Amino acid sequence: MTDIVAGRPGGASFEGPHGGPAGGQLAHPDGRVELDPAGVLPPNGYTNDDLLPVPVAGRTWTTYNFLALWVGMAHNIPSWTLASGLVALGMDWKQAVLTIALANVVVLVPMLLTGHAGTKYGIPFPVFARASFGLRGANLPALIRAAVACAWFGIQTWIGGEGIFLLAGKLLGDGWRTAGEIGGHPWTQWLSFLVFWAIEMAVIARGMEALRRFENWAAPFVIVGALALLAWITVKAGGFGPLLDQPSRLGWDRDFWKVFFPALMGMIGFWSTLSLNIPDFTRFGGSQRAQIRGQALGLPTTMTLFALLSVLVTSGSQAVYGEPVWDPIALAAKMDNVAGTLFALLVVLVATLSVNIAANVVSPAYDLANLVPRWVNFRTGALITGVIGIVIFPWKLIADPHVYIFTWLGVVGGLLGTVAGILIADYWILRRTRLDLADLYRPYGRYWYAGGWNWRAVAVLVVGGLLAVGGSYGGPFPADGLIPALKPLADYGWAVGLGSALLLHTALGAGARRTAGG
Repeated sequence: MTDIVAGRPGGASFEGPHGGPAGGQLAHPDGRVELDPAGVLPPNGYTNDDLLPVPVAGRTWTTYNFLALWVGMAHNIPSWTLASGLVALGMDWKQAVLTIALANVVVLVPMLLTGHAGTKYGIPFPVFARASFGLRGANLPALIRAAVACAWFGIQTWIGGEGIFLLAGKLLGDGWRTAGEIGGHPWTQWLSFLVFWAIEMAVIARGMEALRRFENWAAPFVIVGALALLAWITVKAGGFGPLLDQPSRLGWDRDFWKVFFPALMGMIGFWSTLSLNIPDFTRFGGSQRAQIRGQALGLPTTMTLFALLSVLVTSGSQAVYGEPVWDPIALAAKMDNVAGTLFALLVVLVATLSVNIAANVVSPAYDLANLVPRWVNFRTGALITGVIGIVIFPWKLIADPHVYIFTWLGVVGGLLGTVAGILIADYWILRRTRLDLADLYRPYGRYWYAGGWNWRAVAVLVVGGLLAVGGSYGGPFPADGLIPALKPLADYGWAVGLGSALLLHTALGAGARRTAGG
C-alpha cells in the first residue's frame, strides 16, 4: 500500500510561509518517495523535466546496473596509471595497490551516504544540494563540481584521442604520426581528439537510458580486453619481469608515511567527485539495497583489481622491452598484429568513453541545467561541458605524478570533501533523511532560507575549504604553502575538509534550530 503524505515525510503536515499547503508526496513501503501525481508544481525558474524527481516506476536500475557502472568507470587509462604514479614516488607495487584499495574503501562511505538521497527521492545532485545550500545557493557546490568534471572531461577526451592517434598510426604508418604540427602536436592528433569528442557527444545525446545500456555491455567488454592484454604480455615475457621484485625506496618507516597520507588523499580525491554527484545515478535505483550492493561490489574491488592488473602487465612489459611501460596505449601500440592493434584500439575507446560520459558529462549536464533550468536541459548542459572540456587544455595536469597526485587530486579532493561533509551532516544528522520534495523546487519554501541562500552552509564551505586546501604546496603553489600555518593540513585535505565541514555544519544547524525554538 502506498501512503499519501502531506508536507513532511512521516505524516506531519505544515503550511508554507504564505499560508498555503506545502504539497503532497507519496511514500512507498520500501522507503522511496515521489511527488503526488495529483499535485502540480507551478512553472518557475527552478525546475525542468530533467531536474524533476524520477517517478518510482522509472527507478529501475538493479544491482548489476550499478556494478556495471562502476566497472565501466574504473577501467580507464588514468585508473590504470594510478599505480605507476605511486611507484614513481617510491612505493613498491604492494604498497601502491594497498594505498589504492584503502582509498576506495574510504571514499565508498560518503558515496553510499549521499547516494541514499538519490534512490529515496529520485533527485539529482544539484537538487539534493538545495536542501543544505538553498535553491540558489546550491549552484555554488554544483558549479564547483561541474568545473572539476569539465577538467576531467578534457583529460579523458585527450587520452581517448591519443589512443586513436597512436594506434591508428600503427596501422597507417609514419605519415600519420609525423604529420605537420599545429600547437605543438601533429594535426592528425588534433583530428583524433575531435573524432573522439564527437563520439562522446553522440552517445550522451541519447540520454541516461542509453548510458545505462552502454555501461551494461561496456563493463564486461573492457574486463575481457584488460585480461587479453595481460595474457598477451605474459606470453611474450614468458612470465613476469623484475618489477614485482623491486623493493620499495621508502620502506615502511617515516619516509613511507610521509608519502602515504598525501597519496591516500589523492587516491580518495580521484573519486571524491562521484561521492557528491552519485545521486545523479542512484536516482534511478530500484531499491537502496541495489545501489548499496552494486556500489560496494563495484568500486573498491574493481579499482583494486585494476591496479593489480596494471602492475602485472607493466611488470611483463619490463621483462619484454627492458623498461616498464605504464601507459596501456603505448603498450598496445607495440603490438605486431594488426587484429590485435584494432582490438586494443576498440578497448581503449570503449573504456575511455565509459568513464568519461558517466563520470564527467552527466554531472555538469545536471549542474548547468540547475543554474538556468528554463534555458538549459540535460543535453544542452552536456554540449556545454564538451565545449569547455576542449578550451581549458587540462591534459598538462597528468604530465607530472607529483602535480597530478598532490596538486590536482589533492586540491580537488579537499574542496569536494568539504561539500560532501555539508551534505552528509545536513541530510543524515540534521534532517534524519527527511526532505520535502515539492519545496526543493519551489521558491519561498523551507529551503529558500535568505533570498535562496543558506549562508551558514556557504560559511562552512569557505572555512572548511580554506582548512583543506589553504596550505597547498608544491607544483604551482609556494613551497611553504599558500598559507604556511595551514601547510601541515594540506596532506590530509579530503579528510580535513569533510570532517571540519561535517562538524561545523552540524553545530551551526543545531544552533539555528535552538534559536528558532525548533
